[in-house]
Amino acid sequence: MREQGGSGARERERALAALAGRRWRVAIALTAAMMAAYFGFLLLVAYAKAAAGALVAPGLSWGILLGALVIVVVWVVTGIYVLWASARYDTKLEDLRAAAREER
Repeated sequence: MREQGGSGARERERALAALAGRRWRVAIALTAAMMAAYFGFLLLVAYAKAAAGALVAPGLSWGILLGALVIVVVWVVTGIYVLWASARYDTKLEDLRAAAREER
């Protein structure tokens, strides 16, 4: 019986490590998307001032529009992470915790 408990614990440790790896991959991908949007905007403003200042509509320049879109990207990236974490990460983590409690 003790042999099975050890095996179950090892399986849970592997599952937890895999889950942590998935969380890191999702976090890195979303961080990269956010950084691309943010630094892309900064580089546009720094090196393409004429393009950033060009008007899209009267009173609205590309710089203002893209700056607002960076804020929207933050909300979208955060929403994606929250939805992923709620649907996948938290449920799997709770399953692993429940399995550990049952074994005790």
